Amino acid sequence: MTENSTNSAPIPATNNGVPSGDNRPIYSVSELSLSLKRSVEEQFGHVRVKGEISGLKRAGSGHVYLALKDEDALLDGVMWKGTAQKLSLVPEDGMEVIVTGRLTTYPGRSKYQIVIESLELAGQGALLKLLEDRRKKLLAEGLFAPERKQALPFLPEVIGVVTSPTGAVIRDILHRLRDRFPRHVLVWPVLVQGEGAAAQIAAAIEGFNKIQPGGALPRPDLLIVARGGGSLEDLWAFNEEIVVRAAAASAIPLISAVGHETDTTLIDFASDRRAPTPTAAAEMAVPVRSELLLRTNESGSRVMRGTLRLLDALTKDVRNLARGLIEPQRYIDEATQKVDDRAERAARAMNVLLDRRASELARTSARLTTPQHLIHVKGTRFETAMRDASRAVKALLIQKGNELKQVTRVLDSLSYQRVLDRGFALVANAEGQPILDAASVAPGMALDIRFRDGTVAATASDGTAEPAKPKRTAVKKEASTKDKQGTLL
Repeated sequence: MTENSTNSAPIPATNNGVPSGDNRPIYSVSELSLSLKRSVEEQFGHVRVKGEISGLKRAGSGHVYLALKDEDALLDGVMWKGTAQKLSLVPEDGMEVIVTGRLTTYPGRSKYQIVIESLELAGQGALLKLLEDRRKKLLAEGLFAPERKQALPFLPEVIGVVTSPTGAVIRDILHRLRDRFPRHVLVWPVLVQGEGAAAQIAAAIEGFNKIQPGGALPRPDLLIVARGGGSLEDLWAFNEEIVVRAAAASAIPLISAVGHETDTTLIDFASDRRAPTPTAAAEMAVPVRSELLLRTNESGSRVMRGTLRLLDALTKDVRNLARGLIEPQRYIDEATQKVDDRAERAARAMNVLLDRRASELARTSARLTTPQHLIHVKGTRFETAMRDASRAVKALLIQKGNELKQVTRVLDSLSYQRVLDRGFALVANAEGQPILDAASVAPGMALDIRFRDGTVAATASDGTAEPAKPKRTAVKKEASTKDKQGTLL
């Protein structure tokens, strides 16, 4: 017997190679793949799956490919372009999410995958944790340092606004600026949520900074990045690193106005100033024009009042100093008195000397044995003494005369007559007192105008009517010089 006869009987075969007696259907690979695809899609047509994103890729077509994993398994997923553009947050590797979609198979690779129709973080806590981790990272890099922040311009000429062009935010900002202080506004339209929003916002900030001063498009002096309120997911574009880094790197001062007062995004930390609302951002950007004009007018009035007070004080000081000056005539009088005193003392000295010499002559004459001889001798001495005394007196008088001339020249240089010789005139009242300012003159007042060669009578006029004829006639030319001092000899 053969081995086959002892173990089993031979199995008859059909013409197709299928053992006889097996009625199970035979599928092609495509038929089986299609059947599996239908079964999976019917059984798992709508599912929600929680997992961690891994291997995220963005294709050139706009589709997003990723895998969801947990500790024990991995599920491939795909998100079509239209769905990816509507996401409120940008998916990243390591992000724990909950996706909603339908399970299907991919026959070309003999694998199954989930077609994602929506994506959200796995709970608010996970989103907040991601936000806090990112905040700490950027803080450690110094992007939020106070010394990086710039002061806002007091009154910007051009304001750049980064926001949605169709929302109420831009209308609120323009309306508030128009009410407070109208300025030139440039709007850079962007998406404020969803796929591509973060990239557009960052590009807008960088684009405003690239505008060169003096070009066809004016460079903004201030930027406002604004968006209305919403959920944390709605505001997530302003938490993206690309936006935060663009705001921190902006050379133009930037105000962030994202959400409501209670909303906080990472751009708020990187901006130079945070506004609780877009309307508040407009209020921070410009002052109130009417209040500014009022303060300017008040400051101008205070400056004018202070200037007038200073002028009054200086005028009083000048008048007080003028009253303290000594009149030139007083110098002349004092010098003349000194000359008279010296001349009188010289005359007395000469008389005393003559008397002394006469006494000596008399005493000497009494001792003479021969009167003629004594007379001759004493006469000679007397003549000598007289000559000496005359020379001494003449020298003294010449010295004092020179001193008088020198003092007279000094006094003459100080005299107001020299001022009159240069073409000026001295105005005096009827009593002969000088008039120092125009405020002391009343219309109709009689005046004397003294020139270098004489005095003219005049009457003050208020400038509206013809002046009245002077009541006094012009005084003839006064003597230009006084009587000369007589000689003492």
